[in-house]
Amino acid sequence: MNNNTHSVILVLGGARSGKSTYAESLVEEQGRGVYIATAEIFDDEMENRVSLHKERRGEQWTTIEEPLDLPGAIERNAGPDHMLLVDCLTLWLSNLMAAEKNIDEETEFLAETLLQAKGPVVLVSNEVGLGIVPDNKLARKFRDHTGRLNQRIANVATKVVFVAAGLPMIMKDTKDK
Repeated sequence: MNNNTHSVILVLGGARSGKSTYAESLVEEQGRGVYIATAEIFDDEMENRVSLHKERRGEQWTTIEEPLDLPGAIERNAGPDHMLLVDCLTLWLSNLMAAEKNIDEETEFLAETLLQAKGPVVLVSNEVGLGIVPDNKLARKFRDHTGRLNQRIANVATKVVFVAAGLPMIMKDTKDK
């Protein structure tokens, strides 16, 4: 694998921006991929979304479902012979909030884990701060936590890509962090 074993790539975008497809293409260019899914399925609509993602990826992916212990999943599964793809940080954040975890501590633990990862990691996250201010406290809290999470992971990332209308825009690209 010609990729830096300590590379961390953050792929940001809005809903249906093409961010997951773009992130998957980064991994597929390198060969074998391990997909860490953070979604939990609570209804038929979400089950359909997950099915569509799995169909698009095909059989060449190994999928690990981990809604809460994302740092542990990265630590256990990162390796120099394959890339990890985490999809997505915002669903992970939702799960943490529902479980009443300390978001700041979990964010820092994830950032530290990424700095120590034994292989390349691509993370997908939603950019939710470009719209109007939400009208309720929970939605504002989620938006604020997402913004801080994205900033912290962007800080440790070697590359940050923003995807809009299926078009990737490089926001940060460093060789070594």
